Amino acid sequence: MPPNDQQKIGIFIKKLREERGMTQGEFSKALKTSQSAVARIESGNQNVTIEQLLKMSEVLKHNIVSLQDTIDFKVDGGRKLHGSITTNTSKNGAVNMMVASLVNSGTTTLRDIPHIEEVYRYKELLESLGVKIRWIHDDTSLEITPPKKLTFSKINKEVASKIRSFTFAGAFIHFSDKFSLPHSGGCKMGERTVASHKYALDYLGIDIVTKENHYDISHKKLHPGTIPLYESSDTGAITAIIAASRIPGVTTIMFAPPNYQVQDVCFLLEKFGIKIEGIGTTTLKVHGKKDVDVNIEHYNSEDPIESMFFLSAGIVTKSKLTVKRCPIEFLTLELEKLKRMGLKYSLSKTYLAKNSRTHLVDISISPSKLIAPTEKIHTQPFPGINNDNLPFFVPICCFAEGQTLIHDWTWENRAIYFTELNRLGAEIKLLDPHRALVTGVKKLRGAQIVSPPALRPTAIILIAMLVAEGQSLLRNVYSIKRGYADIAERLNSIGAKITVQRGV
Repeated sequence: MPPNDQQKIGIFIKKLREERGMTQGEFSKALKTSQSAVARIESGNQNVTIEQLLKMSEVLKHNIVSLQDTIDFKVDGGRKLHGSITTNTSKNGAVNMMVASLVNSGTTTLRDIPHIEEVYRYKELLESLGVKIRWIHDDTSLEITPPKKLTFSKINKEVASKIRSFTFAGAFIHFSDKFSLPHSGGCKMGERTVASHKYALDYLGIDIVTKENHYDISHKKLHPGTIPLYESSDTGAITAIIAASRIPGVTTIMFAPPNYQVQDVCFLLEKFGIKIEGIGTTTLKVHGKKDVDVNIEHYNSEDPIESMFFLSAGIVTKSKLTVKRCPIEFLTLELEKLKRMGLKYSLSKTYLAKNSRTHLVDISISPSKLIAPTEKIHTQPFPGINNDNLPFFVPICCFAEGQTLIHDWTWENRAIYFTELNRLGAEIKLLDPHRALVTGVKKLRGAQIVSPPALRPTAIILIAMLVAEGQSLLRNVYSIKRGYADIAERLNSIGAKITVQRGV
């Protein structure tokens, strides 16, 4: 049997490596991965991302692949999903724990970290500062060891401008009394305010001056404080918690949303020996320690936003589907809304995640006739509907009888992207930058759409394409790759038909 494309790539990479006189061990070290991963790649037993191929090209000094800078999804819609799919661990938990790992002078091993673009960018930023960080345990875990001093002069500004770089501020203050950070990036859905971060750090003795392209951050003497969080921001709370963790004394953080990523960071800091009172509530008391130097392992928890992605996909395709390992605490209100709309579902018994803290269930859904809710669907700080889960109600409401008002008060531009589903035959009317009125329709039709520069809006377009009759093309899917690993392959495993096209 002739080799498939994956095996051909592996054979070619092995040939190039041997021509350069490199062992698998030397090659894996240069790629900052494991030797076993290299062996799997060369034998054709592991998928290779475009980013990995480009890195190999750099190490081997040979252009392995020549592609345009785009990846597209061709979707054959109208197919029912079936079987079961397991929720991956969370993007937001992973990247925020990568930041929190800087609190520890020892080695922190974060288990079950997803291979997604956002994680790669955070890893690149940390490496540019001199942090030792590498994939271990067959590339499922990150081992992180910070240096005594960070090389702020070498910070990768290009990467920092693409991610929420300000979330590093709470950790960086413990390495220097003066540094600069580029303005934060991430999804393009309007102005990304850092007010909650800035005002929180002010209570701890930290001065922040906003410049045209960066922030100047400095402090003379750090001290604990009582912080009324300016707004109920997950990342704002995380920045404050991380900052307080290394300031001796008790810092009280009020109005902190007890969302999953906030709890994940608290769980990790507890592993470091830092006492935190009130986890799971809106008032946290952080007992800071001047020095933390331990070698620990900690598991990332499952992603409720990914659970909701698959639930939404199953609902709109009228499928019988089970989504496993769902963090139920952060999905209960979403399920209550769907129950009142007519969704038929059942829950397994509750069990613990690998971190021994997060409660999980398996959610099984059945084809259901949905009715639009009489009240609007809107986000609120947890325990309200999660900001990132709100968009998944849009494709669901496209098939609910009646009209649904979706109110996305957090982002002034995200609701605009909801109307992209109209290209597929949806009836979504934008009332203002925050509100969209969704009228239920009988069916959607295939179309070609360029991905918005935002993760969740791109994800709901893909969901709508799964049910749209005929063939659709989702162009330039980098946005969705920021938060979902191997999403096309995983959807295909439960009955979808998505072809990944590169450089077309």
